[in-house]
Amino acid sequence: MGLLTGKYKYAMETAKSLHLDGTTEERDGKLYIKGSVKTQDQANQIWDALKTIPDWKTEIVADITAANGPAAETYTVKAGDTLSKIAKQFLGDANAYRAIFEANRDQLSDPDTIKPGQVLKIPQAATKA
Repeated sequence: MGLLTGKYKYAMETAKSLHLDGTTEERDGKLYIKGSVKTQDQANQIWDALKTIPDWKTEIVADITAANGPAAETYTVKAGDTLSKIAKQFLGDANAYRAIFEANRDQLSDPDTIKPGQVLKIPQAATKA
């Protein structure tokens, strides 16, 4: 076990307990962590554990992602809704409707066809198409 791996033992144990799927490597005086966990909350827990060591900014190079992307809000479609209207409400831009459409390709085949009762994922970092 390397010096930094020992120093960041709590963070390494946290990453292991959250089933970080990736690699941890110590080289050139830095600890490189790359991988993914299931949720953004789990990624944040690993970061919180890393940040318990004051030197983390100079010793840690980490790329920890959530397998399911950023936690998405959901919205239940009501009668009279359109993707543009939902995009305007949640994202502040009616033209961002494509981002909502793309995030829901598993249940939507046409951005102009949504049904009341559908539960749509609203991406956090939506970008205009």
